Amino acid sequence: MFTTFFFELRQAGVPVSLKEYLTLMEAMKRGLADFRVEDFYYLSRSCLVKDERNIDRFDRVFGRVFKGVVTEGEGGADAIPVVDLPEEWLRKLAERVLTEEEKAQIKALGGWEKLMETLAQRLREQQGRHQGGSKWIGTAGTSPFGAYGYNPEGVRIGQDGSRNRRAVKVWDKREFRNLDDTVELGTRNIKVALRRLRRFARTGAAQELDLPGTIKATASNAGYLDLKLVPERHNAVKVLLLLDIGGSMDDHIRLCEELFSAVRTEFKHLEHVYFHNCVYESVWKDNRRRFEERIPTWDVMNTYAGDYKLVIVGDASMSPYEITHAGGSVEHWNEEAGQTWLMRLLAHYPKAVWLNPSATRYWDYSTSTRILQRLMGGRMYPLTIEGLDAAMRELVR
Repeated sequence: MFTTFFFELRQAGVPVSLKEYLTLMEAMKRGLADFRVEDFYYLSRSCLVKDERNIDRFDRVFGRVFKGVVTEGEGGADAIPVVDLPEEWLRKLAERVLTEEEKAQIKALGGWEKLMETLAQRLREQQGRHQGGSKWIGTAGTSPFGAYGYNPEGVRIGQDGSRNRRAVKVWDKREFRNLDDTVELGTRNIKVALRRLRRFARTGAAQELDLPGTIKATASNAGYLDLKLVPERHNAVKVLLLLDIGGSMDDHIRLCEELFSAVRTEFKHLEHVYFHNCVYESVWKDNRRRFEERIPTWDVMNTYAGDYKLVIVGDASMSPYEITHAGGSVEHWNEEAGQTWLMRLLAHYPKAVWLNPSATRYWDYSTSTRILQRLMGGRMYPLTIEGLDAAMRELVR
């Protein structure tokens, strides 16, 4: 089983060496993991994973190889463990599923201000837990506030993940995963499209052989070899990449990872940051630490000059309040509206495009997409080969 684990990790792209595997075997021999699967997981991860970007792939392989392994209890290996089902699982059984006709009959409260005012009133008045209703903060109902129900415009509280994607605010701490920049592309077309955005220059130390210069210098030196070196040619274009992550963008992770991999190989001067839905007063570099290590958006603009090409990647699918209202962010209270920060970015970076991974046929059905198209001055392009080609043409104009 352990050798299978080793080879599965290698096959998944986790750079595990034989020495690290032997270190794990020595640690197991000395009893560092005892007999608990959880202890073995942390021990093997500390021995075999050197880069946190590989943790997600390690977890998937671990779950696949050791699926069904349980910890030996007091009754021995043949004992049947008694398990207390979590209360959340039992509540999930009561989750309400509505038909499209039933959904159409449910009315929204009528705007951002009304929604926030009513939520504050419910918080003052509610005394206990509710389920299946249409008024109080609860579960499996049609109230605008709660979890595992449905309302065309509400505040999601205490729900793991999105279901109907109708929430205008989420009161939960959600964890996002960094995009993998080592994904093998299924096609070279993305790279080919990106190559329109090229302007080569020779910068840095002289490390590349200048063959014509060497021939000329050797001939002028009576045949004695006179090597001439020049700096290596690099794409001098500078790119600032803003990546929407989490929520509805989970549907487009594979495509965004392919784009991210291609961009990393095509541009030497590349900086990237993450945001969620709309850009506000801060962004972040690492999704695992996005609550602790945020970067003020002002610092981004002060660090990267206006000669950077701004490329925003997102599906533009959100509540319109997230763009137009202060406090409209789905995850926190933003002092200024998202459109204010977007206009500041566009003023600082005149060469900017928005790449949208969702199909263009859905754009007209989304109010937020229409708003962002207008703010971008029509510079929103689909994340397709044709869309990338058009976006790169826009950036070099």
